[in-house]
Amino acid sequence: MKMVTSCIQMREPTLQAKYLISSETHKQCPVADKPEYAFIGRSNVGKSSLINLLTGATKLAKTSATPGKTRLINHFEVLDTDKTKWYLVDLPGYGYAATVSQKARRNWGNMIESYIRKRENLQNLFVLIDSRHSPQAIDLEFIHQLGEWQVPFSIVFTKTDKNKPGATQRNVTLFTSRLLEEWETLPPIFLTSAVAKEGRVELLHYIRSLHQSKSKRP
Repeated sequence: MKMVTSCIQMREPTLQAKYLISSETHKQCPVADKPEYAFIGRSNVGKSSLINLLTGATKLAKTSATPGKTRLINHFEVLDTDKTKWYLVDLPGYGYAATVSQKARRNWGNMIESYIRKRENLQNLFVLIDSRHSPQAIDLEFIHQLGEWQVPFSIVFTKTDKNKPGATQRNVTLFTSRLLEEWETLPPIFLTSAVAKEGRVELLHYIRSLHQSKSKRP
């Protein structure tokens, strides 16, 4: 299993990041002139909190305890410590609050699929999974769909600080075992906690490694 944890705590400076735009369709997104990294998961899995952790800006992405608050494609521009620029994207959740209408669910689903399949500068999709739970069918089905679409992705387990000792590893093992029933190899896996500030360095290093691998392509 290719899993990245936070056993060694390293410090990363706060990145310069700013909110750009919220879009209803991928056609309204910013010009695709920079590498782009998007975050998605079930509602209330911690996407906005993780984006704030990653950039070091506590209020960049709006967080809410109410599921389904992120309803648009939210773009942020990041100026990294080496002066490279890239986009972070906070996507709507693919699991919806009970109060959301069927029509709204269909619209969100179409918006998410169009963005994922048609956004040409999308380098990697980070799929967030709540580490407190055993494997959920909706997460497994979404990852299966990414395979069908041949979209590069990684898995990020969130809220590890809320687990009892051993629970995170148990749930991660259960989840990856389910994936291996269908997949020959596993994608990169990260363990994170926005509260304990774990996983930030590892995610940033991975994103930067994708920058470097792209720049080396002929």
